[in-house]
Amino acid sequence: MKGLLVSGFAAIGAGSGAMLTLHAASNLDPMHAVISEYVWQSAGWLLPAALTLFAVGSALIAEALRRAGANRWVVLLLLGWGASMFLVGAFPTDRPGLPLSMSGGIHRYAAFAAFVMMPLAGLLLAKARVRYAKALRVLSVVAVGALLLVVVPYVVRMFGIPLSNDDIPAGLTQRVVVVTELGVLALAGLAMLRTSVRRVPALA
Repeated sequence: MKGLLVSGFAAIGAGSGAMLTLHAASNLDPMHAVISEYVWQSAGWLLPAALTLFAVGSALIAEALRRAGANRWVVLLLLGWGASMFLVGAFPTDRPGLPLSMSGGIHRYAAFAAFVMMPLAGLLLAKARVRYAKALRVLSVVAVGALLLVVVPYVVRMFGIPLSNDDIPAGLTQRVVVVTELGVLALAGLAMLRTSVRRVPALA
């Protein structure tokens, strides 16, 4: 199990390095530009590479949790998060100003699914009182709060109110979601290094 966790951490670390390199090599404003837009930069190939590495890391940690006896819902949520991350990278968003395409739609809804699943997994692990339960709960709640801020602009636009990412810190709120969810994933793995998982109650 330790080998799975170490490999999972290595994948997450490599993915984070790729993501930081992508940001450093791009000229977009991270306060307003969402991460998806970085795929159109010269180093844009680093985005699907980073997301694929995150997916691999999530799958490895999920398998470690399964072997440790974690509730299947936690394992499935981590696997679902990883699969969604892979889809986000495999199906790029549309260039700014273009209508939503099939690729863009898959990208958008896979990202939303991922953003929902990781906080749920974190809250279930916190409920099971694993090591770092308090930190898992805090990060999960912050992720949910930031996700709501990410969704609000889309709801506003549905009512015909023009609102661009330049008007709001769309990039910042999205990055808060991503960072906190990676934090949840990392803590889930770290908890397995020091103590066994108690069985998480099944969802009602």
